[in-house]
Amino acid sequence: MAQHLPPQPHHSRMTDFAGHPLVVGVVPDQSPLVALTAVSLARATGAPAIYFAHVDTSRYADVERADGTVRHLSIDPDVDDEQWPEREAALLDLVGQWMSEEDVPWHFRYLAGRPDRALTHLARAVDAAAFVVGSHVRRHHRLRDFVNGSVSMQLSHRQHRPVIVVPVSVVDWEGRAPWE
Repeated sequence: MAQHLPPQPHHSRMTDFAGHPLVVGVVPDQSPLVALTAVSLARATGAPAIYFAHVDTSRYADVERADGTVRHLSIDPDVDDEQWPEREAALLDLVGQWMSEEDVPWHFRYLAGRPDRALTHLARAVDAAAFVVGSHVRRHHRLRDFVNGSVSMQLSHRQHRPVIVVPVSVVDWEGRAPWE
C-alpha cells in the first residue's frame, strides 16, 4: 500500500513576494522588532498589506471565513470566556502603536486554535507570500519541548510558505540557547 504524502514544496506552489501580503504572528508583550521587520520586508517587496494575527489557543475556530477571519468559541463549553474581546482590543492597540508612523496598510485578525493551522488558514485566505514571526523565547529543558512549542518550526514543516524568524532574544556564545 502506497504511503500518502501531502503536497510538497515546489516552485509551482511558490507565491511571489512581489505584490502579495505578509502574515505576522502577534503575541502579548512581543518586541516591536517583529513588526518593524515585516514593514521593512513589505516595503522591499511591494506587499500591498500586512496581516497581523494573534491566535488564542484557549478558543477554537467554529467557522473559518474566506477573508481569513473566524468565528470562535471557548474550548471548555462550561466556561464562558468573556475576556477575549479585551485581549483582542489590547493586541489591536499594540499593533496600532507599532504601525502608527508606518505607511504600509495593515489589518488585524484575532484567530483561534492551533497557531500553525490558524496562521496557515489566514495565509491561504489572503494569498500571503510569507510569515514573519518572533523567535521562541521561553525556556525549555528538552529539545523536544523547544521544537514542539515553536510556531516557526511547526509552520516550516506543515505548509509551503517561507517563515521569516526575527530574533527577539539572543544569548552570547558562552550562554545557553533555549534548547540547551
